[in-house]
Amino acid sequence: MADIAASDAFSSARSDAPRISFVSLGCPKALVDSERIITSLRSEGYELSRRHEGADVVIVNTCGFLDSAKAESLAAIGDALKENGKVIVTGCMGAEPEQIRAAYPSVLAVTGPQQYESVLAAVHQAVPPTHDPFVDLVPPQGIKLTPRHYAYLKISEGCNNRCTFCIIPKLRGDLVSRPAGDVLREAERLVAAGVKELLVISQDTSAYGVDVKYAASQWKDREVRARFLDLARELGTLGAWVRMHYVYPYPHVDEVIQLMSDGVILPYLDIPFQHSSPTVLKRMKRPASNEKTLARILKWRQDCPELTLRSTFIVGFPGETDAEFEELISFLDEAELDRVGCFKYEPVAGAPANDLGVAIPDEVKQARWERFMEVQQRISARRLKRKVGTRQQVIIDSVGPTVAIGRSKADAPEIDGVVHVASRRPLRVGEIATVKIERADAYDLHGTAVGF
Repeated sequence: MADIAASDAFSSARSDAPRISFVSLGCPKALVDSERIITSLRSEGYELSRRHEGADVVIVNTCGFLDSAKAESLAAIGDALKENGKVIVTGCMGAEPEQIRAAYPSVLAVTGPQQYESVLAAVHQAVPPTHDPFVDLVPPQGIKLTPRHYAYLKISEGCNNRCTFCIIPKLRGDLVSRPAGDVLREAERLVAAGVKELLVISQDTSAYGVDVKYAASQWKDREVRARFLDLARELGTLGAWVRMHYVYPYPHVDEVIQLMSDGVILPYLDIPFQHSSPTVLKRMKRPASNEKTLARILKWRQDCPELTLRSTFIVGFPGETDAEFEELISFLDEAELDRVGCFKYEPVAGAPANDLGVAIPDEVKQARWERFMEVQQRISARRLKRKVGTRQQVIIDSVGPTVAIGRSKADAPEIDGVVHVASRRPLRVGEIATVKIERADAYDLHGTAVGF
């Protein structure tokens, strides 16, 4: 859930302004949707409330990808109804409103993902705006739900892939890329407002521009094509860290590695491999050649030794055999990925994967997950140990009495490890310090600030 209270979403409230309470669930892409809705509401004079109680209406932006996420969304809706009574539901779960209406028939409205106008219309009906045209309610960069020093930059909506375990195309539609000029103008506004790290996201970041045949658009004095490489190069001119997420290992990704080696963008790739067994990948409808993937990883690291690779995997996919799981473990050992997340397969209503093979018992899923994590923990500890004695640039996320918490260029917020930083002077949130690494554990680094 987004910690809206920690963001710049709240400002000095006008006593007569209608008040909205907001819950944002799910992935960073959903968080960007929430930011857009809140930006529109603030521009119309609405204030944000830190509590459901006393607000004029509550908006719940749901996640509908997994059954566990749906349960969390339904619980949030129930809590909002209990505490307030007037609730508008949006987001991925809103694409299938029957389940929401069956559980909570009293919700005011249900809209699907990216339906910003429908959300605003529902708010207007529940509590009309009292806009004051003489008060500037929205900063140029819009309302952000992240800390001030980093922001998610969504470059497209939807997805053209048809992975058998995923219903995102059903919920969010096919790929729709934003013009490069629009993305770059948003990024420029964010950096001007103090953002020091841009986290580039979409359902399939490396497919950016395919749907518009890489059409060019105007930015400043030049035309920029809607192409992964071109966009990355231009983002790298803005003076902020640029971190790439949700990148599929298409061949043209190789071109971006040179930008990382040259320091234009961060040497970091978040690639959701999901598995390595060719037969499992085929059932998943994913690229199915792990030999090529291993060769590509080796070449990437040769071209950019500082490269950090992050990925996610699924164990217990329907029909996954012991041999297929062992292929995955072997891939982990060979690939030596820096940061890895692992999920036990969870059936998703409407996903073709549910019918592709024998369901794996929960106890087998758990055993495989534990073995996977044990193997990856050793790999992570071994790779982090190599950084002891080095100096790393660290962006500070929080400060304490004696130790600050930050992230190196190898660490994305909330999903990767952190760097514990001791310093002779107080550090500030958002500053980038040079830190000498003195110790490493399985997931985190520890060091002392030696430069600012």
